[in-house]
Amino acid sequence: MGLRCQTVAAMACMKSLLMVFNFVFWLSGIVILAIGIWMEVELYKYMEISTEFSGTAPYVLIGTGALIILLGSFACCCTVKGQPVLLYVYGAFLFVIFVLELGAGISMFAYRNKLAAGFDIGLNQSISNYRTESSTKSADIDAIQTTLHCCGNHGFNDWIEMNPPIPPSCCKISNCDVNEEDQVYHVGCYDKVVDFLNENVGIVAGSAIGIGFFPLLGMILSCCLAGTINRAKYEQMA
Repeated sequence: MGLRCQTVAAMACMKSLLMVFNFVFWLSGIVILAIGIWMEVELYKYMEISTEFSGTAPYVLIGTGALIILLGSFACCCTVKGQPVLLYVYGAFLFVIFVLELGAGISMFAYRNKLAAGFDIGLNQSISNYRTESSTKSADIDAIQTTLHCCGNHGFNDWIEMNPPIPPSCCKISNCDVNEEDQVYHVGCYDKVVDFLNENVGIVAGSAIGIGFFPLLGMILSCCLAGTINRAKYEQMA
């Protein structure tokens, strides 16, 4: 009788812990989804300048975040019903999520170096084609120069050499004279863009790896709960 009470108490404790985990796990899905959307909306204009740009990374995060949100909702039903088979299935899904998040984080760390390597070529191409490319591409260059307070690839002279005149987005103040060197940014965009991306993509990749280990805790809890439920059934029959 005492052993059975201990098993029931352990089962109740693990159910409570797993419910807390499910809620936090569901919230982490919202965070990952938000990061993926932010990368697609905010970082896209910086990343696409590189000749090594690939637009899959934000969609991987968006898909993973959406999957976690759905899985977190499914997990609550598994925990409440206390069906060992469903809990084992949930544990297997958590392991898949762990592999996906860990792989995404490592890929982003490796990808940011490759992305930076293509910026020198990409920025030069964008400057050369500034007045012949689509308005979206030109707007991206303008947005980068205005936001990061830079001009050209390695300096404002890139515009003079490759595609004069210097665009208004290089101006330090509104309605400046682009022919006056003291009124335009002297710092090139290459270093600023690379530093900006390394900082932000590094944070995203680190977060993905950090959160990636979190599902392992849920996998252990769900499998332990399933084992405890099976043991309780066996003790009841004994």
